[in-house]
Amino acid sequence: MKGIQVLDRPASQSFYAVAGRLLFIQSFDRHLAALIQRFFAGWQLTPVSSPERDPDVQILFLRGEQLPEIHSAPSLSQFDVANDGRCYTTADQFFLQFSHSSVRLEPGNPLRVSVSVSGPTDAELARVTSFAVCAALRRFGVFELHSAGVVLPQSNNAVLIVGPSGSGKSSLTLQLARTGWAYLSDDELLLNVVDEKVEARGFRSFFALAPAAAATAGGPSRLKTCFEPSSVFATPPMTQAVPRFIFFTSVSGASETRLCELDQTETMTRLLRACPWATYDTAVAGPHVQLLSRLARQARGFELQAGTEILEPAQASRIILAACQV
Repeated sequence: MKGIQVLDRPASQSFYAVAGRLLFIQSFDRHLAALIQRFFAGWQLTPVSSPERDPDVQILFLRGEQLPEIHSAPSLSQFDVANDGRCYTTADQFFLQFSHSSVRLEPGNPLRVSVSVSGPTDAELARVTSFAVCAALRRFGVFELHSAGVVLPQSNNAVLIVGPSGSGKSSLTLQLARTGWAYLSDDELLLNVVDEKVEARGFRSFFALAPAAAATAGGPSRLKTCFEPSSVFATPPMTQAVPRFIFFTSVSGASETRLCELDQTETMTRLLRACPWATYDTAVAGPHVQLLSRLARQARGFELQAGTEILEPAQASRIILAACQV
């Protein structure tokens, strides 16, 4: 296939499609290859066995005793990221470094992404793989959002549930899905513009529930529980939907849930807060902010302080439906 730099005897090669883009994944280490395949199986990407065109992105996974050096220069913006990472960016360069792994993007056709590892934990490798995929997709107008997504019954209108870990995203998504709402994801979405509208699609395919929510789903109550939603819910997942409502959630601890509608400016402010890469990744910051601005105009925003009542499926559905119909 044209445009691909193929080294001798790769341990694995695979293609995935998402949002109209084609990704080519290579690994030259058998242990790495098995882990990478497991990570990709947990995302809503479509495997492609016989691609009919050249890929947009080539992601190469390499193992070595030492990570490639990043030579800091005055033109490189530097900032810390979660989990002891550091990012270096310019208008056309992107480097991301962790303790035992790194990501480097190289402009070209296809866009080349090198992921180098020197013995990371599985958790670090999972994070850096996700960072690599999302950084590549951002260059093609596909932006990640730490959010759950469900779809209003009998419609193609999505409800986004935005918040950090522990804010109740998965719990609320679980309750709505149990009452027949279609779902996109319980944790992470991909956003892009289609026909002048922002569309949302699920990124992570499995659900991960905190102990209290897991107990209500019939799972163990001590550890976070992961499961494939298609094995639990009667309603199948939606591939994509148009967001019309955004709920910024937190857990209040009170018995009753409180809702407050936000104006467009506040909705935009909270979206920017939820999307740090919209300002960190300078090469695509402009298009990223433009998409969020379009989303803030397209969807009504709400602050939702979740009370304990929202753990009841019928109550959760009633509360969200009432807000959407005001």
